[in-house]
Amino acid sequence: MSLDAQTRVLDWPFDRTESGEPAPVLAELRKAPPCAVRIPEGAAESRLAWLVTRYADVRQALADPRLSADERLPGAPVRIQLPPGSNPSSFLRLDDPEHARLRGLIQNEFTMRRVRGLKEPVQRLIDDLLDRFEDLEKPADLHAAFSQTLPTLVIARLLGVPDEDSPFFIEKTRLVISQGDPAVSYAAFVEMSSYLAELALGKLKQPGDDLLSRLAVHQAKGDITLDELVGIARLVLVAGHETTTNQIALNILGLLRDDTLLAKVAADDGALIPQYVEESMRYWSISQDAMVRLALEDFDLGGVAVAKGDAVVISVPAGNHDESVFACPRTIDPDRDTSGHLQWGYGPHYCQGAPLARLEMELSLRTLLRRFPSLRLAADPSTVFRRGTVFHGVTRLPVTW
Repeated sequence: MSLDAQTRVLDWPFDRTESGEPAPVLAELRKAPPCAVRIPEGAAESRLAWLVTRYADVRQALADPRLSADERLPGAPVRIQLPPGSNPSSFLRLDDPEHARLRGLIQNEFTMRRVRGLKEPVQRLIDDLLDRFEDLEKPADLHAAFSQTLPTLVIARLLGVPDEDSPFFIEKTRLVISQGDPAVSYAAFVEMSSYLAELALGKLKQPGDDLLSRLAVHQAKGDITLDELVGIARLVLVAGHETTTNQIALNILGLLRDDTLLAKVAADDGALIPQYVEESMRYWSISQDAMVRLALEDFDLGGVAVAKGDAVVISVPAGNHDESVFACPRTIDPDRDTSGHLQWGYGPHYCQGAPLARLEMELSLRTLLRRFPSLRLAADPSTVFRRGTVFHGVTRLPVTW
């Protein structure tokens, strides 16, 4: 049966639970083939799409070349409230070979060797931020003082963005990924793009040891256009601080709302921290609504006949909570093998920044637990989550110690 002929069409996206977990309806939907959902009207008209929820189907959809990420194609589905145009918002919304060409320009920035060299600078920044946090009046907002600030400064310095401009792009990113007024999102997108273009052009006159300077050289040589440069920088900026910011906060929240889990992860000098971080990413699955694709040909996906031109929504939270792969998925279990979780993506669009994000998350949690062993929440956990945005996270994290 075609997508347009589906009799059961659900309004998408689904709200998370009060405790911040993926919507319970996803468990019901995993029992059947992909179903029809309606992508809401915003920067583009409302339309129907297949929703993919089972782990195996999510993996297939993320890697299948018959599903295009290219937002410039006629009929490409839109989730982030930016109007389709001739220039993609980033190379994440492109297919190979264009995607591989642009992705290759920054692949050396996030290698394990390069990231290991950042360990000491990141640790110094963590120590400095926690020194300042310790002097705050209790209770204090750990998110504003630490989990939001750390990744922002790390990625800004890697890019070559002045520290003092960090509040600007924090605010613009928040507006870009909000799901309210498309005009507001687009205005913030344009402001951020203009800022990065001006900064990159300045790097040609006064280059530094940073990613923007290296990209500016590529642009001057004709390897990439200015629009492509800005798209790369914007992606690194948004993905590099927005996702890590919220994941660090959720890692902390997951421990502070469960004393038994906290004691287990804090034991033995935090030996379980790396495993806990991976399990926490699986559990929270913050990339909740942004994965949309366009079918380039007819094919079968999870038992439904996807037709050329159909839209497909890929639910990473649903795949990460698939009971057939992760037993008791609504429980954070740092002893489980979560090596196959989908939070980093899968296939050609796998997250390049994963090594850097892991470093920040592990160092921050290890240092925080060592320095603040009596840390505890100072608010009802259900009141800290943010709503109506493509990335799950928190608005605040009040704590005392």
